[in-house]
Amino acid sequence: MTESPNPAVIDADTLTGDMHPIRRVVVSLGSNLGDRMYALQGAVDALSDTPEVWVTGISPVYETEPVDAPAGSETFLNAVVLLDTTLSARTLLDRAHAVEAAYGRERGEPNAPRTLDVDLIVVGDRHADDESLKLPHPRAAERAFVLIPWNDLEPDAEIPGYGLVAELLEKTGRDGVVRRDDLILEVQ
Repeated sequence: MTESPNPAVIDADTLTGDMHPIRRVVVSLGSNLGDRMYALQGAVDALSDTPEVWVTGISPVYETEPVDAPAGSETFLNAVVLLDTTLSARTLLDRAHAVEAAYGRERGEPNAPRTLDVDLIVVGDRHADDESLKLPHPRAAERAFVLIPWNDLEPDAEIPGYGLVAELLEKTGRDGVVRRDDLILEVQ
């Protein structure tokens, strides 16, 4: 895995373990099984309780039609969380999986219904392409349930290698995505 956008540039936090640059991270949350709002709020709480992670923004909650899911799947609640962190992408991925597991996530069939999905969309300008970690998230640029809430928080955001979120959103459209102003996530 190469996390650095330029493999010839040595990342300071891998040299000595002493210097840890702060990275901007975009995390997508989703749930369509059980108490969906409880799971999303739990994910926000768990992320904000993670050492060296600072939650800097939480999008509105959206109710969305399942994408590429098995027939009969329930609607999702989705949101995007912005973080600043000094943690590596691999450590963040491990944390995301631990949070999912704490809320009963069972890994199996892709796009299957789930109690909680915590996806790393962007981790600074890092690029990774291995079995367990792909950055930027390879399908984020075509998923309205990621683009719409992210655009709410950062209208000028960009997915490295894919383009501006607002322009990608124009291509994907807003079908099947409904803002739920009656549901609010917050750092507690």
